[in-house]
Amino acid sequence: MSAPAKDAENDVSREGTGVRAPGRARIADRTLRTDRWWLQPLLTVLGLATFIVYATVRAFVRTAYWVPDYHYLTPFYSPCVSTSCVAGSSHFGHWFGAFPSWLPLGALVLPFLLGFRLTCYYYRKAYYRSVWFSPPACAVAEPHARYSGETRLPLIIQNVHRYFFYVATIVSLVNTYDAIMAFRSPSGFGFGLGNIIIVANVVLLWAYTLSCHSCRHVTGGRLKHFSKHPVRYWVWTKVSKLNTRHMALAWTTLGTLVLTDLYVMLVSSGAIADLRFVG
Repeated sequence: MSAPAKDAENDVSREGTGVRAPGRARIADRTLRTDRWWLQPLLTVLGLATFIVYATVRAFVRTAYWVPDYHYLTPFYSPCVSTSCVAGSSHFGHWFGAFPSWLPLGALVLPFLLGFRLTCYYYRKAYYRSVWFSPPACAVAEPHARYSGETRLPLIIQNVHRYFFYVATIVSLVNTYDAIMAFRSPSGFGFGLGNIIIVANVVLLWAYTLSCHSCRHVTGGRLKHFSKHPVRYWVWTKVSKLNTRHMALAWTTLGTLVLTDLYVMLVSSGAIADLRFVG
């Protein structure tokens, strides 16, 4: 590289990129927008923070997560495979001994589910804009001088999203099994309001998981001729339609997870009685 080119590159590095790049208009104001552009990032932060606080507390309290009469198990504790789990809640047996008090009983899968959400294409957009302000809104300058993209640490880790997708699919199967096991009562088969909530949550979790961009790539990616793969093309078209609702499902499933856990907690603690339809 010639000396003038190196000097120019150094100048760009010093001055920054994006709105601070050489040749861009020097506007002192962060933005000229007069609308409430900050409202969407604020609501996103509040929504994510609410879920994180609630889920963190519930993951560590180790109480009111299992209803023995109806086999209701909250998704925050599934699968429960430690000897620390209350009797009956370990649908897949005990794989580990007693967990220390600082370790969540759902620790086997919680890190993978957290990784799946954190690296999700929609959630990236959500917290990049609302937490990192990169950028917070259209036509609003971000505070960062430079941005290297997802090509180096730590953001290069986002590229493992496809592997978290595989684990999330397995966890969805586990949650489906939990939902089936919940159709019980002291007299045999039965179902109540809790079953409706648990099944609805599982269905929406499947919809969110399958609407993932990685799932769309798995079903139809790298195909040069759809005509030679009619089955994969059919699956790809269905996943693509679901993919357009990925953002809505990302938020909806946060709500249904909280609702399901809250309902199981209230029934398990005796605060309310499950509304039974059969059994």
